[in-house]
Amino acid sequence: MRMRISMIAAVTVALAVGIAVGYHPTPLQGQARSTFAAVPGEKGGQDPFGAYDIVANWPKPISSLPGLANWTWGAGEFVFAETPNRVYILQRGLLPNIQRPKAIKLPQLGPNIEFPIGRLPWRDATSASPPGALEVNGKVGDDSDVGVAGTDFLWSHIITIADAEGNITESWTQWDKMFRRPHAIYISPYDPQKRVFVVDDYRHAVFIFSHDGKQLLKTLGEPNVHASDPKHFYRPTFIAWDPDGTYFIADGYANTRVVKYDKNDNYVMAWGEKGEGTAQKPETRPGYFNSVHGIAVDPVAHEVFVNDRNNRRIQVFDENGKFLRMWSIGNPPSDVHLLIMDGSRMIWGADRGTSKMVKWDREGNLQYTWGTWGDFPGGMWGVHGMSIDSDGNFYTAEVDSGRAQKYKPRAGARPEYLLTKLPATPNGTR
Repeated sequence: MRMRISMIAAVTVALAVGIAVGYHPTPLQGQARSTFAAVPGEKGGQDPFGAYDIVANWPKPISSLPGLANWTWGAGEFVFAETPNRVYILQRGLLPNIQRPKAIKLPQLGPNIEFPIGRLPWRDATSASPPGALEVNGKVGDDSDVGVAGTDFLWSHIITIADAEGNITESWTQWDKMFRRPHAIYISPYDPQKRVFVVDDYRHAVFIFSHDGKQLLKTLGEPNVHASDPKHFYRPTFIAWDPDGTYFIADGYANTRVVKYDKNDNYVMAWGEKGEGTAQKPETRPGYFNSVHGIAVDPVAHEVFVNDRNNRRIQVFDENGKFLRMWSIGNPPSDVHLLIMDGSRMIWGADRGTSKMVKWDREGNLQYTWGTWGDFPGGMWGVHGMSIDSDGNFYTAEVDSGRAQKYKPRAGARPEYLLTKLPATPNGTR
């Protein structure tokens, strides 16, 4: 017993001496140096918007347009920055421009329950906006099941264009009646004609317009007819391009495949099978999907990154559909909505479940996350579209908040924390 006590005493003395002469505590973040802050050396703060500042009052309220004083933005489906001064905003109609209501008691739900609660979001634009059911009794729905047109919603200004200051410079209202559930809008970075592609998942089609919006040049798929063959889609969602003009359509909510087209808009091939995954037990087999809701292309390696949304994973293929690898995006509440590859060839995902932007390298190694939930400026609620302009500004469109937002890089921000625009002619193109 004495020997054990002596040994303990000796160890204690040794530790004490070591601490006195050799212990150098690691500085806490923000004490001696900043290790993780978006702006190196910055003290304090929490980086709620990552390496960005929110641009106030961008875009300007749509109620400022003639005849729209009583209306505001509907569900924000997508945003595409052609240039810093020409940004396309895609939405599902307009909603009544009403102010946040005062809190009221709801005793029918339980004691001491009020709505709305504090500063939490109070109107979900995606459930308040059209469309209604895809089909009713085997026929195309008329959207009357979501309210009265002109009172509960206004199917107007589906495509608008804003400048760098947020002024609405164009409204493509001539095409409003063509759409039912517009899902994404793009211009291929490799298309000299700068044609505008609009994916409409309820119409099972991709509409291709002239750059000025005056002409409908081409339609892929047969509107209002769904199938899984070379001439049809079934609720397509997003598109991504390879530098040679080849593009890949995520098809989509109902079809569970990727469809490849050549630069002349000709069908080439498709791949993907419907998985047997459930919320409790996601599909694990490669090449099987449950909701293809997001796609990106590496312009150098020509690999296709597919967001297998309901299985909470990213699958990677070569340009001909050969499976290469995959990774998980995380357990619930993770719910990645879409993917983009930025100029550093990193993959960014918008996660609706966590209200964060997530950065992975091409092998799926987590690099960085940022974002916070809320409908206040800079908060995120249901990001469904994102884009980057040549000045490094970052844009989001939100289905739940019902808006688009613009973020500008903070002075001195770490480059690796920022999204960058893919070059029009990346190295390694063919």
